[in-house]
Amino acid sequence: MHRPTKRLTRTLVCAAAVPAVLVVAGCSSGSGSDSAKDDSQAKASASTSGAKAKKVAPATYKELPQACSVFSKNTLGDLVPKGESKAGASDDESTRASCSWSSLDNNGVKGSQFRWLNVSLVRFDSDVNRGSGDKLAEGYYAKQIKDAKATEGAKNIDSTSVSKTGDEATQISYDRKYKDKKDDVTSKQQTVVSRVDNVVVTVDYNGSGLAGDDAPSTATLSKDAQKAAKEAVAKVIESGSGKGGDSSGSAKPSASASESKKSEDSKKGA
Repeated sequence: MHRPTKRLTRTLVCAAAVPAVLVVAGCSSGSGSDSAKDDSQAKASASTSGAKAKKVAPATYKELPQACSVFSKNTLGDLVPKGESKAGASDDESTRASCSWSSLDNNGVKGSQFRWLNVSLVRFDSDVNRGSGDKLAEGYYAKQIKDAKATEGAKNIDSTSVSKTGDEATQISYDRKYKDKKDDVTSKQQTVVSRVDNVVVTVDYNGSGLAGDDAPSTATLSKDAQKAAKEAVAKVIESGSGKGGDSSGSAKPSASASESKKSEDSKKGA
C-alpha cells in the first residue's frame, strides 16, 4: 500500500527541480549575449580610435608656380644670357613642373662658353596612409641629394648646406668630363636641393668652356646656383600665399622660408 505513495513523491520532487535548471540556463544565455555586445562595442571604439590616429595635417602648399617664371629676367640674363626657356613634360603641373634654359656665348676661334640651367618643382599632398606632405617631401629631398652625389662620372664631389633657403637646402658640386668633337671638355655642375614645407625645389646649373676656352669658375657657378635656388624658393612661397591648407585658407610658410623671402625682398629694396 505504501510503495505507490513513495513513487509519487519522487516524481513530484524531480518535476520541481526542472524549472530551477531552466532558470540557471536562462541566466547563462543572457550573460553570453551581454558579453558579445561588449566585445562589439570595444571593437567599434578601437576602430574609431584608429581612424582618428590616421589623421594628418593638411599640406601647406596646394599648387606650384609656373616653372618657367620662377626666375627674374635679370637672373636669367646673368646665368644664361639669351637663353630660351623649355618647359618639361608633366601630367599635372600643380604637383610636378620643370623648366630649362641653355646658352652658348660663341667667340669663334677664341672659344665659347656654354651654360645650362634647370629648375624642378615637386609638391606632395598629405595622405592618411603615406603621411603628411612635409614628411613625404623630406624623403624626396634626401633622395635628390643622394642621386646627385651618385651621378655617373662625377669627380671632385663636394656637398655643403645652404642657409636661408627654405626649411633646408644642400648644394652638391662636381666635375664631369666629356668629348666635344675632338676636345676633352670639363663641365662644372652645381645642384642645389631645397625644401619648403611640402615642396622640393631642385636647381641644376652647369657650365663649360668649349673650343679651347677655359672652364668657368666653380666659385662663380656656386654663387649663381645659390642665388637661383633662393629665388625659386621665394617664388614658391609667394605663389602659395593665401592658398595654404589651414582652415582659413591662408598659407603658413615655415620660419626659415619666411626669412628667405624677407631676405630677397630686402635685397630688391636695396
